Amino acid sequence: MNVQLLSEYLEYLEIEKGLSENTIIAYRQDLNDFLANCNIEISNIRRNHITTFIRQLHENNYTPSSIMRKIASIRGFFKWLCLNGYCISDPTLTLEQPKAPKKLPKVMTLQEIESILHQDLSKLGKVIIELLYGCGLRVSELVSMNINNFDLNGKYVQCFGKGSKERVVPMGSKAVNAIKNYLPERNFLVQKFKLDTKKLLINSNGREITRQDVYNFIHEQGKKIHKKISPHTLRHSFATHLLENGADLRVVQELLGHSNVSTTQLYTHISKKRLKEVYFAINK
Repeated sequence: MNVQLLSEYLEYLEIEKGLSENTIIAYRQDLNDFLANCNIEISNIRRNHITTFIRQLHENNYTPSSIMRKIASIRGFFKWLCLNGYCISDPTLTLEQPKAPKKLPKVMTLQEIESILHQDLSKLGKVIIELLYGCGLRVSELVSMNINNFDLNGKYVQCFGKGSKERVVPMGSKAVNAIKNYLPERNFLVQKFKLDTKKLLINSNGREITRQDVYNFIHEQGKKIHKKISPHTLRHSFATHLLENGADLRVVQELLGHSNVSTTQLYTHISKKRLKEVYFAINK
């Protein structure tokens, strides 16, 4: 019964709520973990089962953000169960939500970005860097990009963010040139391996680039500048550098695909922090 209800709920999230594939995967993992921990029928789950699960997450050193996400997953599931008559009462109603500590994301300096771009990168590598940093794309948006999602003459890229929300982001000349240089290589690989794919990013083995491929690649680039970075570090840097150079907050919000401007405002704090660091470094 638990498996059936979970399957119905995930289908509801996908079809009715329009959540992305990656979000659905996260919900499935969170709820599978919770239900396996309880090991009883959903109708018998009570508040104490949930608090026990949360306590175990703390004991296993899960981060506050991970715990918050799992609680949110459980809340949403029981709300749906009650609305559809599968549960009489919602055991999550009075559940306290832990507060995640405010933590500013890491960003790179322009010099660090330039240092990576001046490495001996492959044509594919340059496209990855230019789209993550030059356009502020999420890694999921990058790997899902098709060859018909950009216009090199119009200099823009069409991407689909969280919840399949579409947005159009302008491309700079460096990103355009990186794609132009890479496309002949990409088309050669498609013909060589007789691939039936519209995906933009193909590696030398004729395989579509995955999220993990991008994470590994960016991690290796970080080693070259002695800094631990991820694809999202480049997105953070994109937003921060725009604001530092006078871009309007609302424009940056649109470019990042944030539904709420409060999410984008985080980058104004990063800019102020960096400004203070530069000031005190000069005036030691």
